[in-house]
Amino acid sequence: MAKNRYESYKGDVLNYMTGLDLSSNELTGDIPSEIGLLQELHALNLSHNHFSGSIPRSFSNLKMIESMDLSYNELSGRIPLELSELNYLAIFNVSYNDLLGPVPNSGQFANFDENNYRGNPLLCGPPVLKNCRSDLPPPLPTTPAEEDESAIDKVAFNWSFAASYVAVILGLMAILLLNSYWRRQWFLLVDACIDSSCFYFLYKLAFYQRRLGQS
Repeated sequence: MAKNRYESYKGDVLNYMTGLDLSSNELTGDIPSEIGLLQELHALNLSHNHFSGSIPRSFSNLKMIESMDLSYNELSGRIPLELSELNYLAIFNVSYNDLLGPVPNSGQFANFDENNYRGNPLLCGPPVLKNCRSDLPPPLPTTPAEEDESAIDKVAFNWSFAASYVAVILGLMAILLLNSYWRRQWFLLVDACIDSSCFYFLYKLAFYQRRLGQS
């Protein structure tokens, strides 16, 4: 089937079609996925139209295809990775569309370069010399289970801190009760603080510590 011709085809004759050229028309809408049923196609040219939507995955059924030109349209979405299974594909052009995501880089696609993908700034991968790592998905939101686990860790920390504080106080009291020398030194220190401004300093320190504990 060639452009500028208006014949209609019915029946099994479509199964023997080897070339389809609909380029440079005003065709719009999605590319019909039924084109993927024409398994004897060797050449497909849909360039210079206004096709939109994504590239049909059914094109991976065109096992005999050697040339596929979808350039100068308004296609979006990703290039189907299944197209890398087309072992006879020698010409592939999707330039000047709105395609995005990683470019297939296996099979026949390993032979293509950035010239096959011009005008698609959101494509990435080795063929277009653009790293895909910047397109990683955003981190997953925190689940309720993780939030509960974090709250449990905070409570455990508070309890362990309080236990350590009580242990230090009890240890100090035990030393003062069992050791007369240190008990005497402690009382001398308290007397000295009462006679000087040390008592006022300790009072203010305790006051600020209490305020911090309440906030």
